[in-house]
Amino acid sequence: MSAMIREFSPRLSTKPDIWQQIGIAERGSKLYQALHQGFVYQVFDKLAALSTLDKKQLAAVCQLAPATLARRAKSGRFTQDESDRLYRFATVFAAASSLFDGDNAAIKGWLTQPVYGLGDQAPIEMLATSAESQAVLDLIGRLEHGVFS
Repeated sequence: MSAMIREFSPRLSTKPDIWQQIGIAERGSKLYQALHQGFVYQVFDKLAALSTLDKKQLAAVCQLAPATLARRAKSGRFTQDESDRLYRFATVFAAASSLFDGDNAAIKGWLTQPVYGLGDQAPIEMLATSAESQAVLDLIGRLEHGVFS
């Protein structure tokens, strides 16, 4: 009796990654150029849709006042600082997406609920500064590697 042995061949995901979906480069010179020029307004819409946060919540996380958001919608482009804050959120969202294997409910739950490893702060509340954002990314990295302390 001969046993059938199937050769393993990994399947490449046909779903575009988060960076492709929102329309910005993850890193490198294209990202730097886009940050300096300011992201196009559609990046905000795509981030809101992808993260399943409502636009008011995403605007608050990225420190965008309603009047500012309305002006950016009209002009079609964010400033460099505003783009940097959007990128900060996108980076944390992408890392959380990797941690939770793209499960949007789990990602949103984790981002919006207090987390012990962040001093009982919700990750989404810790994106105002690059230092806080880095703390969130560091925690995600530890969780991915099973380091809980």
